[in-house]
Amino acid sequence: MLWSTLDNKLNIHFEYSNLWPSGKWLDEGKQLDKDGKMNLISCIAAGFVNVNASSLLARYLLGFGRIGRLVARVALQSNDVELVAVNDPFITTDYMTYMFKYDTVHGHWKHSDIKVKDSKTLLFGAKEVTVFGHRNPEEIPWGEAGAEFVVESTGVFTDMDKAAAHLKGGAKKVIISAPSKDAPMFVMGVNEHEYKSDLNIISNASCTTNCLAPLAKVIHEKFGIVEGLMTTVHSITATQKTVDGPSSKDWRGGRAASFNIIPSSTGAAKAVGKVLPALNGKLTGMAFRVPTVNVSVVDLTVRLEKAASYDQIKAAIKEESEGKMKGILGYVEDDLVSMDFVGDCRSSIFDAKAGISLSDKFVKLVSWYDNEWGYSSRVVDLIRHVASTK
Repeated sequence: MLWSTLDNKLNIHFEYSNLWPSGKWLDEGKQLDKDGKMNLISCIAAGFVNVNASSLLARYLLGFGRIGRLVARVALQSNDVELVAVNDPFITTDYMTYMFKYDTVHGHWKHSDIKVKDSKTLLFGAKEVTVFGHRNPEEIPWGEAGAEFVVESTGVFTDMDKAAAHLKGGAKKVIISAPSKDAPMFVMGVNEHEYKSDLNIISNASCTTNCLAPLAKVIHEKFGIVEGLMTTVHSITATQKTVDGPSSKDWRGGRAASFNIIPSSTGAAKAVGKVLPALNGKLTGMAFRVPTVNVSVVDLTVRLEKAASYDQIKAAIKEESEGKMKGILGYVEDDLVSMDFVGDCRSSIFDAKAGISLSDKFVKLVSWYDNEWGYSSRVVDLIRHVASTK
């Protein structure tokens, strides 16, 4: 995604490329205009979203996959966001329209008509959206399009050097919608206040880190975390196999996703130490991939510094969910299951009835997250935050 200021408008671009399904090559400035509207330019599989800045939205998606399409949906449902262009060298505008319009999990797109005007133009209602088809990020004319921010959503260009290719195309900022080994990571509600305007390439971390970090922040600030283990029970993603297939680096990961519970690795818990340095080295974790198509849940088991009853812990989380972390951290006491959280835009929804304590210093906490919609919502929020930081 890219942001730029043209005629008192902030423009954001998204680029999506249709390389390999999610994880490899995916198959898949804040300023108000005269009307107080924000333009977001999203580049979808080489596409852009244009946002008029009442918030800063800049986005580049290399891959019109799950996150790419859903970030576009989130942006388009905002009153301050306008889609202006997409970029994808691998799919036609007809197929792009189909993929955006129909979604097995999140339903039909009903907020505006979407149709093809020609091979290089989509129509969202009466709004024309330009479609580019460049394979090399350096060749996408971000500068000519007036874009300043790019959201890198391929899962490929996730380090500083690779993501910098977008800067060569004219982008001013790059938001990586994945964990990064060397780009600064920011989690909304946790450490976004540490962002400085001279940082040109940043990461929104992972969906699991976005769920875990807000919960861990509250617990550590209120009671202190000595150490902990995290397990995420995670829905299927596009990197997995529909039937048993080759996966030389992760043999179990090559087994049929819809028939198995698959143990897997995750760096989400360790990544919390990057956004909350006080917890660096205190958390680690693993994942179980399970045969559900969306919504995941974090199981965080920690040893506390300060003694606390489970009721006290619940009260602390509830207070934060209704205060400064409202919209990021949620709190529920109803007897809910995973499908009840589809479309929930919060990063982490604490399940008060699901947790347990062994003692006043050893507790298991459970928090849900829509790993698609919640994460996509945070990408857009981070763009807004970056755009508003001077």
